[in-house]
Amino acid sequence: MTLKPKGNYIKNYVSDTPIDVNSDTYKTYFDTIPYYEDEAVYIYSFKENKMVYARGWEKVLGFKDTEITLLKIVSLTSTNYHELYNELTCKAVKFINTKKERLKEYSFTLEIEKIHKDGKRKIPIFTRIGVFKTENGKVTEVLGRSQVMKNLKYGKVIQFEAFGPDKSEFEDSLCKELFEDLSITNKEKEALKLAAKGMAFKEIGLSLGVSQSAIEKRILPLYKRFNVRSLPHLISFSHENHIL
Repeated sequence: MTLKPKGNYIKNYVSDTPIDVNSDTYKTYFDTIPYYEDEAVYIYSFKENKMVYARGWEKVLGFKDTEITLLKIVSLTSTNYHELYNELTCKAVKFINTKKERLKEYSFTLEIEKIHKDGKRKIPIFTRIGVFKTENGKVTEVLGRSQVMKNLKYGKVIQFEAFGPDKSEFEDSLCKELFEDLSITNKEKEALKLAAKGMAFKEIGLSLGVSQSAIEKRILPLYKRFNVRSLPHLISFSHENHIL
């Protein structure tokens, strides 16, 4: 299966404007935002349409903190995942913007491959993006944390997980929107792992505390999504693409 070309919503939605290290906002965040040596972090303001905080990016992707922008972070996704990454991020932001309460509890994680500034190295990244600030029921700032995970192995499939008050609705929304793309949620992966151990759908449901039909809804759509014809084929595909 190949990815269908998607729109450039995210590219059109964010800017290529880096941080201003002399701004009061940057100085405040530098002093107050927790930072760990093995990660890169950013805060992007939709209100100001620019990066307002960045730290650790030279170690992770080769860009100085004063060079990195959200547009660069989006654009540096490797070819295999570029369109899907943009689309998934777009759908996540759109979903969160439909909510009015507890917005700061929403976030999502991705295992993704980025291209280093040198244009040669591919960097395996685990990233988490969450709502940082809101105003009048709208997201005004997001915070992203990225960590190099040298042991991550990639296939054709993006693995992601959503978090928030409406976690199931959030993930279901992304799955519905991205149904024809090569992606898998943590909930689907969890059920698939048990199926790979030889458990029947009813047994998996009992193990996870849900109904058999709920398990069927997690696993059976993967046949079409990954263009496989049977459960053994699905399990084989999942091993080949480092899902299992």
